[in-house]
Amino acid sequence: MKPHDYEVDIFPLSPEDGGGFGAVAPDLPGCRSDGSTPQEALENIYDAIACWLEASHEMGRAIPQPRRAAA
Repeated sequence: MKPHDYEVDIFPLSPEDGGGFGAVAPDLPGCRSDGSTPQEALENIYDAIACWLEASHEMGRAIPQPRRAAA
């Protein structure tokens, strides 16, 4: 799997949460990131996905298949 194979959700963060934008990969439990702009959040979540996949592989954990095909 590649990071871009996974669905990503980006959403605005409240001022109480520091503002900017949050990003999650729903198929990968706990995989989230953020950024000042939607583009930065997207770039950061792809880095987080790559780290998530690498860590799961190294620990011998199952890696979920993406729910949908990448566009």
